[in-house]
Amino acid sequence: MSTTPPGWYPDPSGQHGTRWWDGVQWTDQVGPPTSQMARPHIPDHVPTDTVWVWIMALLPIVSLPVSLLYQPEFRYEVLPGGVRTVDPRSIYTAGYLLVQGFTVLVYAATVVLAYFDHRELKRRGVVRPFPWGWAFLLSPILYLIGRYVVVRKVAPGRPMWPLWTNIALLVIGLVIGIARSVAIFQQMLP
Repeated sequence: MSTTPPGWYPDPSGQHGTRWWDGVQWTDQVGPPTSQMARPHIPDHVPTDTVWVWIMALLPIVSLPVSLLYQPEFRYEVLPGGVRTVDPRSIYTAGYLLVQGFTVLVYAATVVLAYFDHRELKRRGVVRPFPWGWAFLLSPILYLIGRYVVVRKVAPGRPMWPLWTNIALLVIGLVIGIARSVAIFQQMLP
């Protein structure tokens, strides 16, 4: 009875990189060399936070004031049958269009910043940094979390200030957004 737990281990035959040990015996499943699976650590003097990740983390500071530019003015109309409703034309103001356009610019900036950050991490010696393409999923937080999962593997113990800063700004923005939504909803009530 073996006490070695199941897992991928260096192939004892030396023909393959790794082989699966099922806890009792070697199986026919082989994998890549362990050097391709592990990410080597980067030296302590190499910084892991780039200017690009800081800009991405601080984007909510710019986004929040722009989102406050939208001040809807609700006009009501009465539909046939006496139903009172909000006139949709009153919602789509210049401020609304400005916020929507700015949102698209922030989205594009997030993708570009993730690309530059990914490229810089590779230049600094990070093997297989988190793919920058994840920034396309509408939120920099997804890229930032994935990025720091990888960074913590190659540089254990390093601080994650851009990630924590972004989370704090998102929470502040969420609280302000909820408060504003409640105020706007109360404005809509007759």
